[in-house]
Amino acid sequence: MPEGPTVRKFNSLVRPFVNLLIVNVGGRTRQINPQDLKGQHFINSQVHGKNLYMAFGHDNKNSKNYDLCQHEEGQTQSQQAEGSLEKHCLLGDDPLEESSKVPKDLHTGEPTENDLCLRWLRFHFGLYGSVRANEYSRARKENKRGVWRDPSPRLILHFDSERFLVFYNCRMTWCSSPFSEPACDILCPEFDKERALRALSVPRPVCITLMDQRHFSGVGNIIKNEVLFLANVHPLSFGSHLPSESLQCILDHTIRFTCNWLNNKLQRKGLRYHIYMKECCDKGHKVVKESIGPTYGLKRLTWYCPECQPHVKSENAVPSKEDL
Repeated sequence: MPEGPTVRKFNSLVRPFVNLLIVNVGGRTRQINPQDLKGQHFINSQVHGKNLYMAFGHDNKNSKNYDLCQHEEGQTQSQQAEGSLEKHCLLGDDPLEESSKVPKDLHTGEPTENDLCLRWLRFHFGLYGSVRANEYSRARKENKRGVWRDPSPRLILHFDSERFLVFYNCRMTWCSSPFSEPACDILCPEFDKERALRALSVPRPVCITLMDQRHFSGVGNIIKNEVLFLANVHPLSFGSHLPSESLQCILDHTIRFTCNWLNNKLQRKGLRYHIYMKECCDKGHKVVKESIGPTYGLKRLTWYCPECQPHVKSENAVPSKEDL
């Protein structure tokens, strides 16, 4: 499933299309009527956790002036930061989050009349969803029937000058406004570290807590596996049995790894995995792969090294159904 850094990369692909008119639409989605988007302007976009939100409506002078101002400010911030996105993340200054705020009246600070009429489309990308700008995804291998077939787009938005956006393997729903809880979003400057530490310290496996979007929005299976390995913590260790230093180590690695991943994506660099989908860890130990998840929920493949990540157990600990 595309995780927080990947969805923010998607946002960086769609942002250049803000304020453009949609001249034609396509795709095979039945979740919305694509024709509803024809003739609309793409006004704004935001990312919250693993969800991408795009606003559509009629263009106006305020939104254009706002985005022009944001673009100029973004260039200045980028020059000052010298491309160091990790520094922004760790200091609580997220350029992508700043560039995706909803336009507001410059005098009152309230949303303009046009903004109140915006329609927001929420995208959730499942396990293999993606966004392409001005290109289509091509088949990398033959399917089970031995046929080479390109992926079928769910939605295509055509703009002027033959520019277009393509969305694959995603779910779409209309909403009145984006659902945002910055205190839980790992890539938001408002991310509440104290709240995250309290969540990690409950009597349930830390691998399940890290995947809980109520506390670590944007964290997915890759981040979970890599972070626990870097922190030398077994995925089934209960947070309530770990010392505070280990919990703090998990949190620090989660923030650092996620920011580094986003930084690499924006610079079109690959990500080196330490444990995810590996047969041996960095020290040459045999890696174990198991499906782990809550009792009543989705089990996700988990990779860990029994040597580097010792299991902290306690016979007295019995988590409740809510904890699992």
